[in-house]
Amino acid sequence: MTASAPLPTPARHSLIEDVQGVLIGSLFVGLAVVMFREAALLTGGTTGLAFLLHYAAGWPLGVLLFAFNLPFYVFGLRAMGKSFTVKTFCAVGALSLYTELLPRLVSFDRLDPVFAAIMAGLLAGTGILILIRHGASLGGIGVLAIYLQKTRGWRAGTVQMAADCAILGGALAFVAPGKVALSVLGALALNLVIMINHRPDRYFGV
Repeated sequence: MTASAPLPTPARHSLIEDVQGVLIGSLFVGLAVVMFREAALLTGGTTGLAFLLHYAAGWPLGVLLFAFNLPFYVFGLRAMGKSFTVKTFCAVGALSLYTELLPRLVSFDRLDPVFAAIMAGLLAGTGILILIRHGASLGGIGVLAIYLQKTRGWRAGTVQMAADCAILGGALAFVAPGKVALSVLGALALNLVIMINHRPDRYFGV
């Protein structure tokens, strides 16, 4: 029986590569957020919470995205280290700015809700994938899930899914059931991109 070949030593990204990765990944997610909002949809995680409060109270979505993520940097430092937390802070800051800036640059005369759900999900998944490959994330419940997995042994995927289900369920108080169903479709598209393309055995950059 032939032994498996050892994995090659990962090639680290340079600072410039990480900066462009954070800016471009956040831009893709920012455009997805604009499409979700234009179609009156939402998503899971802290972004979903920000959407709910934005729809309910009319507060600026970009500000809410930034504020809701602040408590989770503590978990990020403990679970993932300083480099990950700093990159994540920058990514969330960029996303918050894009969320407020992009509507001044992009408008939609017609945006089919089904297309918006799928396309925004694919865009967000691609953006998050770029961030993951540069050692960053968009913070929030995903960071808490990783922290609980490391400290309590709770499965991160289960924690994330439970939180997303609770947020999308709570959305029924503010968003029509059909819109919530389309939001679930968008979440499926997002996770499909990550599931298929985020394979550690195929990608070795860090």
